[in-house]
Amino acid sequence: QVQLVESGGGSVQAGGSLRLSCAASGYSYSSYCMGWFRQVPGNEREGVAAIVAGGGSTAYAESVKGRFTISRDNAKNTLYLQMNSLKPEDTAMYYCAAGFKCFPFWYDSSVYYYWGQGTQVTVSS
Repeated sequence: QVQLVESGGGSVQAGGSLRLSCAASGYSYSSYCMGWFRQVPGNEREGVAAIVAGGGSTAYAESVKGRFTISRDNAKNTLYLQMNSLKPEDTAMYYCAAGFKCFPFWYDSSVYYYWGQGTQVTVSS
């Protein structure tokens, strides 16, 4: 059974940092590209960042470039999102997702097969 379990969300003040984790199980994690998405109620799910299966290439939304870093540990079947210099507009539910061929359209949620349940990030001003 495929499982993606996010953790690390919480409430922080603007300018603060959080590190999200996504623990994967039930599939060949190292063979899949991975992505982070976020969603605010009433809005579409937005692609935040993605990383290829081997970890050698990444992509970011313009709104988070220079502030967020996506990484993965294939030995631990875990995906990370380091979020620095957080802004109130980063407030959202954050989801991790797994796909077999994410690039180049990594920001399109339809290219991902598996999804986690999400972890809430709230940034106050």
